[in-house]
Amino acid sequence: MSELHVSDEFDGLIARLDEITPLLKDNAEKGEELGRLTDEVAQALQETGAFKVGIPRELGGYEFSPRQVIETIAKVTYADASAGWAYMALQMVTGTTAAYLGPDGVADLYPDVPGGRYARMAGQGTRMGKAVRADGGYRISGQWSFASGISMATHIHTAAFCEETGQALVFTFPKEQATLVDNWDVMGLRATNSIDYVCEDLFVPDSHVFETSTMDAKHGGAIYRVGLANMAGICHTGWALGVGRRMLDELKALVAKKTGTPGATVDTGQFYAEYAKAEAKLRAAAAWAMEVWADNEATLDAGELLSTEQETLTRLMLNNATWSVHEVGLTAYKWAGTAALRRGDLQRFFRDLHAGTQHVTSGPVVLQNCGKWLAGLAPDARWVFLDLQAPR
Repeated sequence: MSELHVSDEFDGLIARLDEITPLLKDNAEKGEELGRLTDEVAQALQETGAFKVGIPRELGGYEFSPRQVIETIAKVTYADASAGWAYMALQMVTGTTAAYLGPDGVADLYPDVPGGRYARMAGQGTRMGKAVRADGGYRISGQWSFASGISMATHIHTAAFCEETGQALVFTFPKEQATLVDNWDVMGLRATNSIDYVCEDLFVPDSHVFETSTMDAKHGGAIYRVGLANMAGICHTGWALGVGRRMLDELKALVAKKTGTPGATVDTGQFYAEYAKAEAKLRAAAAWAMEVWADNEATLDAGELLSTEQETLTRLMLNNATWSVHEVGLTAYKWAGTAALRRGDLQRFFRDLHAGTQHVTSGPVVLQNCGKWLAGLAPDARWVFLDLQAPR
């Protein structure tokens, strides 16, 4: 039985992230103009060891527990929402690839994790390309979107479906083997570099392939038994909570300048009440997130897989966190007044928030399926990635 690892690297990494927080804040506007994180930010994140949080400890990584991952992503996101988004995507894929690949793939991609010699992956697994069996591997073709953080990546992680085997698979290959499409022209999360990429009949060896729905970790402990969908849920929870906290703190700093001026709307009972409600909503979302993952961690530590109820509550909790923070953001925008219209931190976070809410993990279909199961209308169904499926 592999136990859940609660890393003793956590406090040290958080301290190092505190040290680079001013850099992340100062570079946020420049990153938005570039459409990617600046080289200074990418280097700083690498030097802190932040990309090791999801890599198995046996390979030299930190292997943080779910709640440690949530807090780490929230910390980076608080400084800059785009940095938090690109970081969460990159560290998750880098870590899970190390867990789910066999020894040959890991030897190639993670030769010296403590020394900083390991691949960093970007890409996405929710839209499928096409895979065809070939001698010793597969040939894949397709166009994929939303490769968040790809400017910091050395490799691409992408999903494709093989009709011959009926399997949805994840493939890892060097970034230069794909054609990158510079089409990231969006309202928010501009610095994430979440561009498209294309592959045509690209060979990927078996050693660099695993099933999208796997929970069978070849390396590492219990956290990897939650699978890719729940790993993504951990990451997006941390991102949402980091955005909510920063937006309320930005509003707090702004109203300190407005209070006492003639006709200040923040000197009203309505503002006091709405700020209090926003604070309560954010804290409640954070508390439930930690409650859900404390229960999940206990199950994993006992050597068990999450139950359907736990998986349902985990997905529902993420939806609640995302849309609770959305409401917090609306409150901050409303009471900031015309200051929220001007270019700056509050406006950027507001736009980034509204980009983040569009992610499929917090979409309406997942919420509907949560309600269907909780209402007892699909008692035998099980979660497969982001779908609630009836038994065959």
